[in-house]
Amino acid sequence: MLERLDRNVGEGLDRLVVAHHRRRLRKLGRLDALEAPPGGWAGGDPPPREGNAVAIHVDGAAALPRVVAAIESAAESVHLAGWHFEPSFQLERRGVSLRELLAAAAERVDVRVLTWAGSPLPLFHPDRGEVRDAMRRLASGTRIRVALDARERPFHCHHEKVVVVDEELAFVGGIDLTSFGGDRYDAGHHPTRGALGWHDAAAELRGPAVADVAAHFALRWAEVTGEELPTVAPAPAGEYDVQVVRTTPEGIYDRLPRGDFRILESYVRALRSAERLIYLESQFLWSQELVDVLEEKLRHPPSDDFRVVTLLPAKPNNGADDTRGQIAQLLDADGGEGRFLACALYQRGAPRPTPVYVHAKIGIVDDRWLTLGSANLNEHSLFNDTEMNVVVQEPELVRATRLRLWSEHLDRPESELGGDTTRLVDEVWRPLAAEGEARLRRGDPLEHRLVRLPGVSRRSRRLLGPINGLVVDG
Repeated sequence: MLERLDRNVGEGLDRLVVAHHRRRLRKLGRLDALEAPPGGWAGGDPPPREGNAVAIHVDGAAALPRVVAAIESAAESVHLAGWHFEPSFQLERRGVSLRELLAAAAERVDVRVLTWAGSPLPLFHPDRGEVRDAMRRLASGTRIRVALDARERPFHCHHEKVVVVDEELAFVGGIDLTSFGGDRYDAGHHPTRGALGWHDAAAELRGPAVADVAAHFALRWAEVTGEELPTVAPAPAGEYDVQVVRTTPEGIYDRLPRGDFRILESYVRALRSAERLIYLESQFLWSQELVDVLEEKLRHPPSDDFRVVTLLPAKPNNGADDTRGQIAQLLDADGGEGRFLACALYQRGAPRPTPVYVHAKIGIVDDRWLTLGSANLNEHSLFNDTEMNVVVQEPELVRATRLRLWSEHLDRPESELGGDTTRLVDEVWRPLAAEGEARLRRGDPLEHRLVRLPGVSRRSRRLLGPINGLVVDG
Protein backbone atom coordinates (compact mmCIF):
# COMPACT_ATOMS: atom_id res chain seq x y z
CA MET A 1 0.00 0.00 0.00
CA LEU A 2 2.83 2.40 0.89
CA GLU A 3 4.63 1.48 -2.32
CA ARG A 4 1.50 2.16 -4.32
CA LEU A 5 0.99 5.53 -2.61
CA ASP A 6 4.65 6.45 -3.15
CA ARG A 7 4.39 5.59 -6.80
CA ASN A 8 1.08 7.34 -7.41
CA VAL A 9 2.17 10.57 -5.72
CA GLY A 10 5.50 10.46 -7.56
CA GLU A 11 3.78 10.02 -10.90
CA GLY A 12 1.42 12.87 -10.04
CA LEU A 13 4.36 15.18 -9.37
CA ASP A 14 5.95 14.12 -12.66
CA ARG A 15 2.75 15.14 -14.43
CA LEU A 16 2.93 18.53 -12.73
CA VAL A 17 6.47 19.07 -14.01
CA VAL A 18 5.47 18.07 -17.54
CA ALA A 19 2.41 20.34 -17.44
CA HIS A 20 4.58 23.22 -16.22
CA HIS A 21 6.99 22.76 -19.10
CA ARG A 22 4.16 22.56 -21.63
CA ARG A 23 2.67 25.81 -20.34
CA ARG A 24 6.08 27.45 -20.44
CA LEU A 25 6.81 26.37 -24.01
CA ARG A 26 3.30 27.22 -25.19
CA LYS A 27 3.66 30.74 -23.81
CA LEU A 28 6.94 31.10 -25.69
CA GLY A 29 5.56 29.69 -28.94
CA ARG A 30 8.00 26.77 -28.61
CA LEU A 31 5.61 23.88 -27.95
CA ASP A 32 6.71 22.27 -31.21
CA ALA A 33 9.83 21.11 -29.35
CA LEU A 34 7.62 18.71 -27.34
CA GLU A 35 5.08 17.91 -30.04
CA ALA A 36 7.57 17.24 -32.82
CA PRO A 37 6.71 14.30 -35.08
CA PRO A 38 9.13 11.43 -35.77
CA GLY A 39 12.19 12.52 -37.69
CA GLY A 40 15.79 13.52 -37.17
CA TRP A 41 16.60 17.17 -37.84
CA ALA A 42 15.19 19.90 -35.64
CA GLY A 43 13.19 22.67 -37.25
CA GLY A 44 14.22 26.31 -37.22
CA ASP A 45 17.64 27.91 -37.33
CA PRO A 46 20.36 26.89 -37.82
CA PRO A 47 19.42 24.19 -40.31
CA PRO A 48 21.65 21.22 -41.13
CA ARG A 49 24.82 22.37 -42.90
CA GLU A 50 26.37 20.45 -45.77
CA GLY A 51 30.04 19.76 -46.34
CA ASN A 52 31.48 19.05 -42.90
CA ALA A 53 34.22 16.79 -41.62
CA VAL A 54 33.37 15.07 -38.33
CA ALA A 55 35.61 13.05 -36.00
CA ILE A 56 34.24 11.47 -32.82
CA HIS A 57 36.74 11.23 -29.98
CA VAL A 58 35.80 8.83 -27.18
CA ASP A 59 37.30 9.49 -23.73
CA GLY A 60 39.71 12.18 -22.61
CA ALA A 61 42.90 10.45 -23.69
CA ALA A 62 41.65 10.59 -27.28
CA ALA A 63 39.95 13.99 -27.26
CA LEU A 64 42.15 16.22 -25.12
CA PRO A 65 45.40 15.89 -27.12
CA ARG A 66 43.41 16.92 -30.21
CA VAL A 67 42.31 20.07 -28.39
CA VAL A 68 45.93 20.80 -27.45
CA ALA A 69 47.11 20.36 -31.03
CA ALA A 70 44.37 22.65 -32.34
CA ILE A 71 45.15 25.42 -29.85
CA GLU A 72 48.90 25.16 -30.46
CA SER A 73 48.35 25.53 -34.20
CA ALA A 74 45.92 28.47 -33.93
CA ALA A 75 46.68 31.32 -36.32
CA GLU A 76 44.02 33.89 -35.39
CA SER A 77 41.84 33.06 -32.39
CA VAL A 78 40.96 30.55 -29.68
CA HIS A 79 37.55 30.73 -28.02
CA LEU A 80 36.48 28.49 -25.15
CA ALA A 81 33.12 28.29 -23.39
CA GLY A 82 32.51 25.97 -20.49
CA TRP A 83 31.01 25.11 -17.14
CA HIS A 84 34.30 25.35 -15.26
CA PHE A 85 37.98 25.74 -16.13
CA GLU A 86 40.85 24.70 -13.89
CA PRO A 87 44.11 26.54 -14.65
CA SER A 88 46.29 23.64 -13.51
CA PHE A 89 44.38 20.99 -15.49
CA GLN A 90 46.71 19.01 -17.77
CA LEU A 91 45.11 18.12 -21.09
CA GLU A 92 47.93 15.67 -21.67
CA ARG A 93 49.55 13.72 -18.87
CA ARG A 94 52.91 15.25 -17.96
CA GLY A 95 52.05 18.04 -20.35
CA VAL A 96 51.50 21.76 -19.96
CA SER A 97 48.64 23.08 -17.87
CA LEU A 98 45.59 24.79 -19.33
CA ARG A 99 46.96 28.13 -18.14
CA GLU A 100 50.33 27.51 -19.81
CA LEU A 101 48.68 26.31 -23.03
CA LEU A 102 46.36 29.32 -23.31
CA ALA A 103 48.95 31.85 -22.16
CA ALA A 104 51.36 30.71 -24.88
CA ALA A 105 48.60 30.89 -27.50
CA ALA A 106 47.57 34.37 -26.30
CA GLU A 107 51.02 35.72 -27.15
CA ARG A 108 50.22 35.30 -30.86
CA VAL A 109 46.38 35.08 -31.20
CA ASP A 110 43.26 36.34 -29.45
CA VAL A 111 42.27 33.99 -26.64
CA ARG A 112 38.86 34.39 -25.03
CA VAL A 113 37.49 32.22 -22.22
CA LEU A 114 33.78 32.40 -21.34
CA THR A 115 32.85 30.56 -18.17
CA TRP A 116 29.84 30.19 -15.96
CA ALA A 117 30.18 32.66 -13.10
CA GLY A 118 29.44 29.93 -10.56
CA SER A 119 26.67 29.33 -8.07
CA PRO A 120 25.52 32.48 -6.26
CA LEU A 121 25.10 30.34 -3.13
CA PRO A 122 28.07 28.59 -1.48
CA LEU A 123 25.83 25.54 -0.97
CA PHE A 124 26.53 24.56 -4.60
CA HIS A 125 29.91 24.31 -6.28
CA PRO A 126 31.75 25.82 -7.96
CA ASP A 127 30.45 28.98 -6.34
CA ARG A 128 31.09 32.57 -7.40
CA GLY A 129 34.18 32.93 -5.23
CA GLU A 130 35.72 29.68 -6.47
CA VAL A 131 35.22 30.68 -10.09
CA ARG A 132 36.65 34.19 -9.59
CA ASP A 133 39.71 32.67 -7.94
CA ALA A 134 40.16 30.13 -10.75
CA MET A 135 39.89 32.82 -13.42
CA ARG A 136 42.42 35.05 -11.63
CA ARG A 137 44.85 32.14 -11.59
CA LEU A 138 44.14 31.43 -15.25
CA ALA A 139 44.53 34.93 -16.67
CA SER A 140 46.79 36.85 -14.28
CA GLY A 141 49.99 37.97 -16.00
CA THR A 142 48.80 36.72 -19.42
CA ARG A 143 46.94 38.11 -22.43
CA ILE A 144 44.05 35.70 -21.93
CA ARG A 145 40.71 37.49 -21.90
CA VAL A 146 38.14 36.08 -19.47
CA ALA A 147 34.42 36.75 -19.07
CA LEU A 148 32.16 35.35 -16.33
CA ASP A 149 28.57 34.73 -17.41
CA ALA A 150 26.11 35.15 -14.53
CA ARG A 151 23.01 35.34 -16.73
CA GLU A 152 21.55 32.04 -15.60
CA ARG A 153 18.17 30.88 -14.37
CA PRO A 154 18.11 30.39 -10.58
CA PHE A 155 19.73 27.07 -9.57
CA HIS A 156 20.98 26.51 -13.13
CA CYS A 157 24.16 27.13 -15.08
CA HIS A 158 26.01 27.50 -18.38
CA HIS A 159 26.93 23.94 -19.18
CA GLU A 160 28.14 23.67 -22.80
CA LYS A 161 31.74 22.67 -23.50
CA VAL A 162 32.98 24.36 -26.67
CA VAL A 163 36.35 25.15 -28.24
CA VAL A 164 36.54 27.16 -31.49
CA VAL A 165 39.89 27.70 -33.21
CA ASP A 166 40.34 30.21 -36.05
CA GLU A 167 36.58 30.02 -36.79
CA GLU A 168 37.45 26.90 -38.82
CA LEU A 169 37.64 24.10 -36.26
CA ALA A 170 35.35 23.38 -33.31
CA PHE A 171 35.05 20.83 -30.53
CA VAL A 172 31.58 20.19 -29.09
CA GLY A 173 31.07 17.60 -26.40
CA GLY A 174 30.86 16.70 -22.74
CA ILE A 175 34.47 17.12 -21.61
CA ASP A 176 35.15 19.96 -19.16
CA LEU A 177 38.70 21.29 -18.97
CA THR A 178 38.91 20.74 -15.24
CA SER A 179 39.43 18.06 -12.61
CA PHE A 180 36.64 19.57 -10.49
CA GLY A 181 34.50 16.59 -9.46
CA GLY A 182 36.71 14.10 -11.28
CA ASP A 183 39.71 13.82 -13.58
CA ARG A 184 38.49 13.99 -17.18
CA TYR A 185 41.61 12.35 -18.57
CA ASP A 186 40.96 8.62 -18.89
CA ALA A 187 41.69 6.06 -21.59
CA GLY A 188 39.16 3.86 -23.34
CA HIS A 189 40.23 0.74 -21.44
CA HIS A 190 39.66 2.64 -18.17
CA PRO A 191 42.62 1.26 -16.26
CA THR A 192 42.54 0.91 -12.51
CA ARG A 193 43.85 4.20 -11.19
CA GLY A 194 42.88 4.40 -7.54
CA ALA A 195 40.18 6.94 -8.25
CA LEU A 196 36.93 7.38 -10.13
CA GLY A 197 37.20 6.53 -13.82
CA TRP A 198 35.72 8.88 -16.42
CA HIS A 199 33.92 8.08 -19.68
CA ASP A 200 33.25 11.02 -21.99
CA ALA A 201 33.26 12.09 -25.63
CA ALA A 202 33.62 15.06 -27.97
CA ALA A 203 33.01 15.77 -31.64
CA GLU A 204 35.61 17.59 -33.75
CA LEU A 205 34.10 19.61 -36.59
CA ARG A 206 35.42 21.35 -39.68
CA GLY A 207 33.26 23.06 -42.27
CA PRO A 208 30.17 25.30 -42.36
CA ALA A 209 28.70 23.93 -39.08
CA VAL A 210 31.62 25.53 -37.24
CA ALA A 211 30.09 28.93 -38.03
CA ASP A 212 27.01 28.00 -35.98
CA VAL A 213 29.16 27.01 -33.00
CA ALA A 214 31.13 30.25 -33.33
CA ALA A 215 27.96 32.33 -33.66
CA HIS A 216 26.64 30.97 -30.36
CA PHE A 217 29.90 31.83 -28.63
CA ALA A 218 29.83 35.31 -30.22
CA LEU A 219 26.25 35.89 -29.04
CA ARG A 220 27.07 35.00 -25.45
CA TRP A 221 30.35 36.94 -25.48
CA ALA A 222 28.60 40.06 -26.79
CA GLU A 223 25.80 39.78 -24.22
CA VAL A 224 28.32 39.51 -21.36
CA THR A 225 31.09 41.86 -22.53
CA GLY A 226 29.51 44.10 -25.17
CA GLU A 227 32.22 43.17 -27.67
CA GLU A 228 30.99 42.12 -31.10
CA LEU A 229 33.05 39.39 -32.76
CA PRO A 230 33.34 39.11 -36.54
CA THR A 231 31.58 36.23 -38.28
CA VAL A 232 33.29 33.91 -40.74
CA ALA A 233 31.82 31.35 -43.14
CA PRO A 234 34.14 28.30 -43.22
CA ALA A 235 34.57 26.54 -46.56
CA PRO A 236 33.30 22.97 -47.03
CA ALA A 237 35.69 20.48 -45.48
CA GLY A 238 34.00 17.08 -45.75
CA GLU A 239 30.96 15.07 -46.79
CA TYR A 240 28.68 15.11 -43.75
CA ASP A 241 25.56 17.11 -42.99
CA VAL A 242 25.70 18.46 -39.43
CA GLN A 243 23.14 20.38 -37.39
CA VAL A 244 24.13 22.38 -34.33
CA VAL A 245 21.36 22.42 -31.73
CA ARG A 246 21.26 24.06 -28.33
CA THR A 247 19.33 24.78 -25.18
CA THR A 248 19.13 28.43 -24.19
CA PRO A 249 16.39 29.30 -21.68
CA GLU A 250 14.20 32.29 -22.33
CA GLY A 251 14.85 35.63 -20.71
CA ILE A 252 18.60 35.41 -20.08
CA TYR A 253 19.91 36.90 -23.35
CA ASP A 254 18.37 39.92 -25.07
CA ARG A 255 19.07 38.42 -28.49
CA LEU A 256 17.23 35.20 -27.65
CA PRO A 257 14.18 36.42 -25.72
CA ARG A 258 12.16 33.23 -26.41
CA GLY A 259 15.09 30.88 -25.83
CA ASP A 260 15.99 27.81 -27.87
CA PHE A 261 14.94 24.23 -27.02
CA ARG A 262 16.04 22.30 -30.09
CA ILE A 263 18.09 19.68 -28.24
CA LEU A 264 14.80 18.56 -26.72
CA GLU A 265 13.15 18.64 -30.14
CA SER A 266 15.96 16.60 -31.71
CA TYR A 267 15.65 13.87 -29.11
CA VAL A 268 11.84 13.78 -29.29
CA ARG A 269 11.93 13.42 -33.07
CA ALA A 270 14.61 10.75 -33.10
CA LEU A 271 13.22 8.63 -30.24
CA ARG A 272 9.76 8.65 -31.78
CA SER A 273 11.22 7.49 -35.10
CA ALA A 274 13.13 4.51 -33.62
CA GLU A 275 12.40 1.10 -35.16
CA ARG A 276 15.02 -1.29 -33.73
CA LEU A 277 17.50 0.34 -31.35
CA ILE A 278 17.73 3.28 -28.99
CA TYR A 279 21.14 3.56 -27.33
CA LEU A 280 21.70 6.33 -24.78
CA GLU A 281 24.71 7.37 -22.73
CA SER A 282 24.00 10.10 -20.19
CA GLN A 283 24.94 11.35 -16.77
CA PHE A 284 21.23 11.40 -15.90
CA LEU A 285 18.04 9.92 -17.32
CA TRP A 286 15.67 12.20 -15.48
CA SER A 287 13.64 13.98 -18.16
CA GLN A 288 10.06 12.86 -17.76
CA GLU A 289 9.26 14.12 -21.25
CA LEU A 290 11.79 11.79 -22.86
CA VAL A 291 11.06 8.93 -20.46
CA ASP A 292 7.41 9.17 -21.55
CA VAL A 293 8.49 8.73 -25.18
CA LEU A 294 10.62 5.71 -24.21
CA GLU A 295 7.76 4.26 -22.17
CA GLU A 296 5.43 4.52 -25.13
CA LYS A 297 7.96 2.77 -27.37
CA LEU A 298 8.38 -0.05 -24.84
CA ARG A 299 4.66 -0.53 -24.27
CA HIS A 300 3.98 -0.50 -28.02
CA PRO A 301 7.26 -1.63 -29.62
CA PRO A 302 7.57 -1.07 -33.36
CA SER A 303 8.80 -4.67 -33.71
CA ASP A 304 9.75 -7.70 -31.62
CA ASP A 305 13.39 -6.81 -32.25
CA PHE A 306 13.13 -3.35 -30.66
CA ARG A 307 15.60 -2.69 -27.81
CA VAL A 308 16.50 0.23 -25.53
CA VAL A 309 19.94 0.24 -23.89
CA THR A 310 21.05 2.96 -21.49
CA LEU A 311 24.52 3.51 -20.03
CA LEU A 312 24.39 5.60 -16.85
CA PRO A 313 26.63 6.24 -13.84
CA ALA A 314 26.39 3.78 -10.98
CA LYS A 315 25.97 6.78 -8.68
CA PRO A 316 25.16 10.10 -10.37
CA ASN A 317 26.43 13.21 -8.61
CA ASN A 318 22.91 14.06 -7.47
CA GLY A 319 21.96 10.57 -6.30
CA ALA A 320 21.53 7.00 -7.46
CA ASP A 321 18.43 5.65 -9.22
CA ASP A 322 16.51 5.40 -5.96
CA THR A 323 16.37 9.20 -5.92
CA ARG A 324 14.80 9.29 -9.39
CA GLY A 325 12.32 6.59 -10.38
CA GLN A 326 12.32 6.80 -14.16
CA ILE A 327 14.30 3.59 -14.57
CA ALA A 328 11.61 1.80 -12.57
CA GLN A 329 9.00 3.36 -14.87
CA LEU A 330 10.78 1.95 -17.93
CA LEU A 331 11.15 -1.48 -16.35
CA ASP A 332 7.41 -1.48 -15.66
CA ALA A 333 6.73 -0.45 -19.25
CA ASP A 334 8.96 -3.29 -20.49
CA GLY A 335 6.86 -5.74 -18.48
CA GLY A 336 9.58 -8.37 -18.35
CA GLU A 337 9.91 -8.62 -22.15
CA GLY A 338 13.66 -7.95 -22.04
CA ARG A 339 13.56 -4.97 -24.38
CA PHE A 340 15.05 -2.51 -21.85
CA LEU A 341 18.47 -2.67 -20.22
CA ALA A 342 20.16 -0.13 -17.91
CA CYS A 343 23.89 -0.53 -17.29
CA ALA A 344 26.78 1.11 -15.49
CA LEU A 345 30.56 0.90 -15.90
CA TYR A 346 33.23 -0.15 -13.41
CA GLN A 347 37.00 -0.41 -13.55
CA ARG A 348 37.88 -4.03 -14.22
CA GLY A 349 40.41 -5.56 -11.85
CA ALA A 350 40.22 -2.86 -9.17
CA PRO A 351 40.83 -4.19 -5.63
CA ARG A 352 37.40 -2.89 -4.67
CA PRO A 353 34.48 -1.94 -6.93
CA THR A 354 35.38 1.43 -8.44
CA PRO A 355 32.96 3.01 -10.93
CA VAL A 356 33.75 4.60 -14.25
CA TYR A 357 31.69 7.77 -14.19
CA VAL A 358 29.52 8.03 -17.31
CA HIS A 359 29.72 11.70 -18.23
CA ALA A 360 29.21 11.24 -21.99
CA LYS A 361 26.02 12.60 -23.52
CA ILE A 362 25.35 10.48 -26.60
CA GLY A 363 22.20 9.32 -28.35
CA ILE A 364 22.09 6.77 -31.19
CA VAL A 365 18.96 5.58 -32.99
CA ASP A 366 18.91 2.70 -35.48
CA ASP A 367 22.52 3.28 -36.60
CA ARG A 368 21.30 6.28 -38.60
CA TRP A 369 20.96 9.16 -36.12
CA LEU A 370 23.56 10.42 -33.66
CA THR A 371 23.71 13.31 -31.25
CA LEU A 372 26.64 14.21 -29.02
CA GLY A 373 27.30 17.21 -26.85
CA SER A 374 26.90 18.65 -23.38
CA ALA A 375 23.20 17.97 -22.78
CA ASN A 376 22.15 15.33 -20.27
CA LEU A 377 18.72 13.74 -20.38
CA ASN A 378 17.37 15.84 -17.53
CA GLU A 379 15.33 18.99 -17.20
CA HIS A 380 18.45 21.05 -16.50
CA SER A 381 19.86 20.34 -19.94
CA LEU A 382 16.63 20.36 -21.94
CA PHE A 383 14.99 23.44 -20.42
CA ASN A 384 17.16 25.46 -18.05
CA ASP A 385 20.93 25.38 -18.66
CA THR A 386 22.76 26.54 -21.77
CA GLU A 387 23.85 23.50 -23.77
CA MET A 388 25.15 22.58 -27.22
CA ASN A 389 24.91 19.32 -29.18
CA VAL A 390 25.64 18.30 -32.74
CA VAL A 391 23.36 16.00 -34.74
CA VAL A 392 24.38 13.86 -37.72
CA GLN A 393 22.36 11.44 -39.83
CA GLU A 394 25.12 9.59 -41.65
CA PRO A 395 24.71 5.82 -41.18
CA GLU A 396 28.38 5.05 -41.79
CA LEU A 397 29.57 7.50 -39.13
CA VAL A 398 26.79 6.59 -36.67
CA ARG A 399 27.46 2.88 -36.96
CA ALA A 400 31.21 3.37 -36.60
CA THR A 401 30.64 5.40 -33.44
CA ARG A 402 28.36 2.76 -31.93
CA LEU A 403 30.87 0.02 -32.72
CA ARG A 404 33.66 1.99 -31.06
CA LEU A 405 31.57 2.57 -27.93
CA TRP A 406 30.32 -1.01 -27.72
CA SER A 407 33.82 -2.39 -28.30
CA GLU A 408 35.02 -0.36 -25.31
CA HIS A 409 32.15 -1.30 -22.99
CA LEU A 410 31.88 -4.97 -23.96
CA ASP A 411 35.63 -5.48 -24.25
CA ARG A 412 35.20 -7.10 -27.66
CA PRO A 413 36.81 -6.22 -31.01
CA GLU A 414 34.60 -4.22 -33.35
CA SER A 415 34.71 -7.08 -35.84
CA GLU A 416 32.57 -9.13 -33.42
CA LEU A 417 29.97 -6.41 -32.95
CA GLY A 418 28.85 -5.63 -36.46
CA GLY A 419 25.94 -8.06 -36.57
CA ASP A 420 22.30 -7.80 -35.58
CA THR A 421 21.91 -5.29 -32.75
CA THR A 422 19.03 -7.19 -31.13
CA ARG A 423 21.11 -10.34 -30.89
CA LEU A 424 24.07 -8.36 -29.49
CA VAL A 425 21.89 -6.81 -26.79
CA ASP A 426 20.31 -10.14 -25.84
CA GLU A 427 23.35 -12.39 -26.13
CA VAL A 428 26.25 -10.10 -25.22
CA TRP A 429 25.13 -6.99 -23.35
CA ARG A 430 22.58 -8.62 -21.07
CA PRO A 431 24.63 -11.66 -19.94
CA LEU A 432 27.75 -9.57 -19.29
CA ALA A 433 25.75 -6.98 -17.35
CA ALA A 434 23.98 -9.65 -15.29
CA GLU A 435 27.26 -11.40 -14.51
CA GLY A 436 28.81 -8.09 -13.46
CA GLU A 437 25.90 -7.30 -11.15
CA ALA A 438 26.10 -10.76 -9.56
CA ARG A 439 29.83 -10.40 -8.95
CA LEU A 440 29.34 -6.94 -7.50
CA ARG A 441 26.71 -8.22 -5.07
CA ARG A 442 28.94 -11.12 -3.99
CA GLY A 443 31.98 -8.89 -3.58
CA ASP A 444 33.93 -10.82 -6.23
CA PRO A 445 36.44 -9.08 -8.54
CA LEU A 446 34.90 -7.86 -11.77
CA GLU A 447 36.05 -9.60 -14.95
CA HIS A 448 34.30 -7.09 -17.21
CA ARG A 449 33.54 -3.37 -16.96
CA LEU A 450 29.83 -3.72 -17.67
CA VAL A 451 27.37 -4.09 -14.76
CA ARG A 452 23.59 -4.04 -14.78
CA LEU A 453 22.74 -0.80 -13.02
CA PRO A 454 23.00 -1.71 -9.32
CA GLY A 455 20.03 -1.10 -7.09
CA VAL A 456 17.45 -0.86 -9.86
CA SER A 457 14.14 -2.41 -9.01
CA ARG A 458 10.65 -2.13 -10.41
CA ARG A 459 9.60 -0.64 -7.07
CA SER A 460 12.28 2.01 -6.93
CA ARG A 461 11.27 5.05 -4.90
CA ARG A 462 9.02 6.96 -7.27
CA LEU A 463 8.24 9.87 -4.95
CA LEU A 464 11.66 11.25 -4.08
CA GLY A 465 12.76 11.66 -7.68
CA PRO A 466 9.91 13.92 -8.80
CA ILE A 467 10.34 16.02 -5.64
CA ASN A 468 13.99 16.47 -6.58
CA GLY A 469 12.85 17.37 -10.07
CA LEU A 470 10.55 20.08 -8.81
CA VAL A 471 13.20 21.60 -6.54
CA VAL A 472 16.26 21.25 -8.79
CA ASP A 473 15.22 20.62 -12.38
CA GLY A 474 12.03 22.64 -12.83
